[in-house]
Amino acid sequence: MKRNIVRTVFFLATLLLSLATVGLAEEKATCSTASVAGEWGYTFTGAIILSSGPVTIGVVGRSTIDAEGNVSATQTESVGGKIAEDLVKGTATVNSDCIGTLNVSVYDQTGTTLLRTATWVTVFDDHARELRALMTSLVPAGSTSGFPVVITMNGKKQFPRSRKEHEE
Repeated sequence: MKRNIVRTVFFLATLLLSLATVGLAEEKATCSTASVAGEWGYTFTGAIILSSGPVTIGVVGRSTIDAEGNVSATQTESVGGKIAEDLVKGTATVNSDCIGTLNVSVYDQTGTTLLRTATWVTVFDDHARELRALMTSLVPAGSTSGFPVVITMNGKKQFPRSRKEHEE
């Protein structure tokens, strides 16, 4: 009887350790530019710190990232209450740990006049279906120095690759 109990406990412990190893293997999935490619909806909010004081900013937009890291977007922004439509072009890099960089140029609605450039530190999570970012640089067109900013972004992949991915 004791022998059967010991065998059962040993079997259950082995089974649990095996399942834990499988779970850990799944958690160590890696990211790449190709894995984050797709269409994204995003918002960002925060403040631009000017010498006269902070100016609030809110943006909602839609972007596309291709497998090579090219980014294009359209967005509507409110800067200090002034509404504008922008076009965005840039590049994204993504490391295997899902941390990356987004470098963008923001243009007016016609796409011909450069308004500013921005750099973001990004983190992709939830199997590359969600994005979090912090703006680290905001430089107006024609300037060599930027404004201090406190701006964060949240994004979500709009159309997951499969129904199963969407339900997870």
